[in-house]
Amino acid sequence: MKISYYNGQFKNDDEITVDYNDRAFYFGDGVYEVVRVYNNEFFTLDEHMDRLIRSASEIGIEDLDRSKMVEIVTQLNKQNNISDGSIYIQVSRGIGKRNHAYPLDTKPVVLAYMNETARPTDQMEEGISAITAEDYRWLKCHVKSLNLLANVMEKERAVRAGAHETILNRQGIVTEGSSTNVFIVKDGVLITHPADNMILNGITRLEVLKVAELRNIAYEEKTFTVKELMEAEEVFITSTTQEVTPVIEVDGEMIGKGLKGKVTNALQEGFNERIHKLNLVK
Repeated sequence: MKISYYNGQFKNDDEITVDYNDRAFYFGDGVYEVVRVYNNEFFTLDEHMDRLIRSASEIGIEDLDRSKMVEIVTQLNKQNNISDGSIYIQVSRGIGKRNHAYPLDTKPVVLAYMNETARPTDQMEEGISAITAEDYRWLKCHVKSLNLLANVMEKERAVRAGAHETILNRQGIVTEGSSTNVFIVKDGVLITHPADNMILNGITRLEVLKVAELRNIAYEEKTFTVKELMEAEEVFITSTTQEVTPVIEVDGEMIGKGLKGKVTNALQEGFNERIHKLNLVK
């Protein structure tokens, strides 16, 4: 039986009861993070916690105790003892009667739990297919908020099309995937959208850029078009659970040679090295 955490208490999963007046339930009024665990150890925990605090501050939740967040996920990891997994941590504005305006007398409510999460080794080797769609989401995509209806709908669009991911664009400019960041390789240069309000600045995205620097792979954080995506030598997506996964087909058209490219492979190798150096994978 897994142990989870809600509103100050650690309990068995089947004992957790979420208050229906929690503003996460009514309004999606909160933020979240997903932290990867390899060999019982956290990967990039500090970066995820920093982003959680930033996201909360962006929506006016100011009184989060960072050390308490770390304590909660650390305790969960110890109690569940899952070797390869992930921890989901959610912070809502609090519990109060349904009213659009922020309540004055609530305190943030934390929900956290663990899942076993295997590394997507087959997808990272063989690649995935994707489709494209117009990005109609709000203009604060840099906030990792609970308002994910548009993302969910676009992920479902991909599934129904027999693909793995939907790559979004605003007036022809690629932003990100429904749950991932997107990279292309053009003329040997790695390109990804700038970390502004149009995308979530993914932790794995940042790790990949660090790997690129270490491996002397030229990269640019700049916008690129759907046309450039389709004509790219390589395309790949990144996320906490997807790591670095090549995209070999978009909208039914083959990308490059339809295989994982050299730059993608080098970045995967470098990403694995960063994990090994932290003694997270034996």
